[in-house]
Amino acid sequence: MTLRDWVRLPSKWIDERGLKQLRWGRKETPGADNTSALMILAVIAHHAVDESGLAKLTYDQLSEITGLSRAKVAGGLDVLEKIKVISRAPEGRSTFQLVGYDPKAGWCKLPAKKLYASGRIVAFDDFKLRSAAELHALKLYFLFAARRGRDTNMAHIGYDKISEYSGIEGNRIKPGLSFLASIGLVHVEHLASRNHERGVANAYRLAHLDSYVHMGTRGRGLDEQDFEATRNLGDAL
Repeated sequence: MTLRDWVRLPSKWIDERGLKQLRWGRKETPGADNTSALMILAVIAHHAVDESGLAKLTYDQLSEITGLSRAKVAGGLDVLEKIKVISRAPEGRSTFQLVGYDPKAGWCKLPAKKLYASGRIVAFDDFKLRSAAELHALKLYFLFAARRGRDTNMAHIGYDKISEYSGIEGNRIKPGLSFLASIGLVHVEHLASRNHERGVANAYRLAHLDSYVHMGTRGRGLDEQDFEATRNLGDAL
């Protein structure tokens, strides 16, 4: 299957705080399995048929693309099924359906093709599954995708809202964000805050997504009010 520059990912579950179900260190679900789940979700979305949201991938393919062991692939798939983000084997063995997929509504853009080299997602090489920051980084990644504004190509969301939607505690957001930026998956932009004179607010732009739309092309006069006016709940609107 030829990878596209970006793919559609159902985002309703993110808007409904579904990311909060994925926590680090829970006894019933190891944190590493939750990290694996989001890694696998990206791959399934990348390889899903655009019209249906159905992907056909073997365990070996999922392992090769993510760098995860077969055991972690199995654990991650169990998590995704449990939180009702995918359904397994809807059309036979090694098939996966993105739950709630509708190509006309309720989705966000997820970068795809440029994340890959030699058949794998390069950024995933840095994941060791031993740190909560890795899980938090991926939760932020999916949240920023869901909250991205079409006109600005950035997600403008403060720490309080990040915690509300993702369940990441305030003091744990920065380490996750730093990890996400260090592996080149997100760019942090700084703009004027409307709440504090001479203050600065952060906005977040996913790498390899509509790269022609950025602060250089939209101008540094943008402020928080601009984002409030342009923020969308899904690119299908």
